[in-house]
Amino acid sequence: MLLFKLEEEQLLLAAGRSRWLSHATREVEVVLEQIRQTEVIRAAYAQDVAVELGLAPEASLGELADAAPAPWQDLLHQHRKAFLLLTSEISALADVNRDLLTAGQRAARETMLAFAETVETYGPQGQTVSGGIRRSSLVDEAI
Repeated sequence: MLLFKLEEEQLLLAAGRSRWLSHATREVEVVLEQIRQTEVIRAAYAQDVAVELGLAPEASLGELADAAPAPWQDLLHQHRKAFLLLTSEISALADVNRDLLTAGQRAARETMLAFAETVETYGPQGQTVSGGIRRSSLVDEAI
């Protein structure tokens, strides 16, 4: 569900449909909260299983799979592999979404600065300063 919601958010970002972006972001946050709640329950069960298998309570899924009897061993290894693949996909999609958001914010800021007829640059200490450069502008009335 998280992967779907992130992809939905990416499609909105790529299409420039910022009207629905806050709704998509809120849906991502709802799914993340559900994951957090589920993770607490999963961790409690995993601790019990780890202790039953003679492992430390904080044993990883890989360690649990290695110590589990058949057929659980194969099932847990497959689950771990699928989980790692899904985590990789989610991380990559989140990175792309972050890049799209940053690019969109930068483009909006530059557009606003163009209308304000000023240019912001960085000063010697790294602070943002207005250049106060006056320049002619061509405005598309369709905007």
